[in-house]
Amino acid sequence: MCTIGIDVSRDELVVAVRPSGEQWTSATDETALAALMCRLAALEPTRIIAEATGGLERGLIAAALAAGLPLVIVNPRQVRAFARGTGQLAKTDRIDAAILARFGERTEPPIRPLTDAETRALRDMIHRRHQLVELRCAEEHRRRRAEGPARGSIDRLIAFVRAELAAVEDQIDRVVRQSPAWQADVDLLKSIPGIGRTTAWLLISCFPELVTLTRRQAAALAGLAPYACDSGTMRGRRVIWGGRALVRRALYMATLVAIRHNPAIRARYERLRAAGKPPKVALVACMRSLLMICRAVLQSGEPWCDLCPVTT
Repeated sequence: MCTIGIDVSRDELVVAVRPSGEQWTSATDETALAALMCRLAALEPTRIIAEATGGLERGLIAAALAAGLPLVIVNPRQVRAFARGTGQLAKTDRIDAAILARFGERTEPPIRPLTDAETRALRDMIHRRHQLVELRCAEEHRRRRAEGPARGSIDRLIAFVRAELAAVEDQIDRVVRQSPAWQADVDLLKSIPGIGRTTAWLLISCFPELVTLTRRQAAALAGLAPYACDSGTMRGRRVIWGGRALVRRALYMATLVAIRHNPAIRARYERLRAAGKPPKVALVACMRSLLMICRAVLQSGEPWCDLCPVTT
């Protein structure tokens, strides 16, 4: 039994094994990954640790999923903080692989199910939709200050982006409808006042583990858990940070709608404001409650009703 760290780059994987200290490199093509999985399986690892690298790790994820290996994708910031905490300031691929193995051995990060190819493809389309929305907003802001021929160029680009955005949304809708499980989850989420089609799409693709997490874990992964900042007699203000920014952004907009149209969320917001909570604090608390409602609805398989309790 061992723990394995893999440093991922575009053309090469550096593998480190603890406690033996063995290291080697592997190419990233399909044949090399298949051979690597066979070699790793023979070692019977308790965990294989790799960092999220903006998509370069996808081939490794697919190979590990097919081989049934316990691959854990971790936050690079956590690993870097661990390295500094152990006095390791130098950074090379071989050092990073060894640090990843040591990080996995010491901290034992939880092993969560890896997302399959279909979910990753849907997530890519959701991210593409988000990019197009941001591009459209940027061009619309530029249009307000533009004059003459520049405005015509901006108008043409906005028209193209809107058409492309509609095409991407149609494609997402078709993909979701082709999966009975996804469509059922989307229908359940859309039964909650405040949750629309795009928010439901985002939750099933970018937060698929929502139903398997505890309430605190789900809030933390969405970046909605307030963290204490106390020292001695000083009591600092609780703040939220980290988590999945795209999920948090979608919940922010959904909660603004829910405060107006969801009686349970509206009552919670008004209760918190009446208790003297600042508007932003009350809004974040309602975002957390809305996320918990989504979790409860997906877990139960029953649509939302006005009598459903609001959980924090």
